[in-house]
Amino acid sequence: MTASSEHKRRQEALIKRYGSPAALGAKAKARMLLKRAAWVGVVRGSYLLKRLFDILASAVLLVLLLPVLGLVALAIRLESPGPVLFRQTRVGRWGQLFTMWKLRSMYIDAEARKAALMAQNEMAGGVIFKMKDDPRVTKVGRFIRKTSIDELPQLWNVLRGDMSLVGPRPPVPAEVDEYSLSDRRRLEVIPGITCIWQISGRSEIPFDQQVELDVQYIESQSFWMDLKILLKTVPALLLGTGAY
Repeated sequence: MTASSEHKRRQEALIKRYGSPAALGAKAKARMLLKRAAWVGVVRGSYLLKRLFDILASAVLLVLLLPVLGLVALAIRLESPGPVLFRQTRVGRWGQLFTMWKLRSMYIDAEARKAALMAQNEMAGGVIFKMKDDPRVTKVGRFIRKTSIDELPQLWNVLRGDMSLVGPRPPVPAEVDEYSLSDRRRLEVIPGITCIWQISGRSEIPFDQQVELDVQYIESQSFWMDLKILLKTVPALLLGTGAY
């Protein structure tokens, strides 16, 4: 059976079961339009609530964490010359590029040395590069990575709207180039600082399983799920499980 004949068969089955769209009465059409409007309202309302929460929470946290950021910035400068902040191009929702900020945890020549270390990649799947004993990471860098303090400047990305508090982690363009079509489902929502796999093992979870967990979040996300993930993020950071 060809694709066109299969499509026609399914269309006829739907018309037989629900009736032709042209045959719908005014009341049926009105009900359909109301249901569609209600669904759009729910989706947009959920997005608005999530965005408002992101703005308020990121603004408050940035103010409260300024002393911590200042002390860590001083420690970074004392150990290793170079800028305190590290900027990197990341891929956001629907492939849109943006600049993501982190506290610098590596020596300034880290990117140049990465090619020589690719053969030692410990992340299953090969799309993401991870090494537990990465020689490019400074002593201060190991601490702030373990505790995820290096991610705190991303609260500015959240405030700007590039990121959300909760969502799939934003990949670099080189990683997206290696994505399969199914992997690209991760790009259907605004990326976040924390996500399901961040509280379930972090770097110890293989890439394909990370994608599964991200898709699971995308298909069932809600404001209450976001709150649950945020609450579970706190003990995950304190324990430092899977972070390197």
